[in-house]
Amino acid sequence: MLPAVRPALRRSAFVGVSLAAAAAFCVPVADAAAHHDSATGPKPTVVFVHGAFADSAGWYGAMDRLRGDGYPVRAASNPLRGLTSDSAYVRQFIDSIKGPIILVGHSYGGGVISEAAAGDPNVKALVYVAALVPDTGETIGDLTARPVAHPVPPLPLQQVAVTQPDGTPGTDLYIDPAQFRETFAADVNPVQAADMADAQEPANSETTTEPATAAAWRSIPSWYLVAKQDHALSPDLERWMAQRAGAHTVEVNSSHAVMVSHPAAVANLVEQADQGTR
Repeated sequence: MLPAVRPALRRSAFVGVSLAAAAAFCVPVADAAAHHDSATGPKPTVVFVHGAFADSAGWYGAMDRLRGDGYPVRAASNPLRGLTSDSAYVRQFIDSIKGPIILVGHSYGGGVISEAAAGDPNVKALVYVAALVPDTGETIGDLTARPVAHPVPPLPLQQVAVTQPDGTPGTDLYIDPAQFRETFAADVNPVQAADMADAQEPANSETTTEPATAAAWRSIPSWYLVAKQDHALSPDLERWMAQRAGAHTVEVNSSHAVMVSHPAAVANLVEQADQGTR
């Protein structure tokens, strides 16, 4: 989440057909399996998009579980430079993947997948994980400034001056490492949370100010995982965004880093999205 800123593996059960049963129905085993595949269709590739102050490593637990259930998985490295360029980068990444896709976004990554998926017929579902879900014309700053009944404190940000690729001055944002666990990952193992704090990926301040140019959730079915103990993004705001998007919503008693502390919940919601769009 970004505030406004000023200048054990498991396998899916398959219906087994014994040789005797196949012979009885005059259907070769190989043909029966092929019929099963054609009837259900291929499993979609699940593409994960991390948000600010995180990286793709946060998805490893969910990826392991989905691979165990036969899903192809990929993780896009979100540049965190601005909504327009980040969405274009992720769109190019998913354009390289053949077949159906489920896009999963955490935090700021929710805004990225909302724009990247627009008009892509291969994206069958959007899964938001404690994520921001802007509408067309909204900025991330607009969303996080929205009044809610139970707001969270402003993020304890540190600003670092940088030079943009075009030579102009810019600002990168980090969560204060001393406050990272309480803010972002309160239910994550302290050693792992410390690693996350020290290795966090910064977000450019432009990620908060660029308006969304598309809202794919208006035409693509969506699912939302609310983190009830989130200290970085208000759970009330998460619920409001999920309701506005018409998302199928599940809640879990988790910090903002729900993909790290509850990977099974993320994987389960992805599988629900797959089954719900077949």
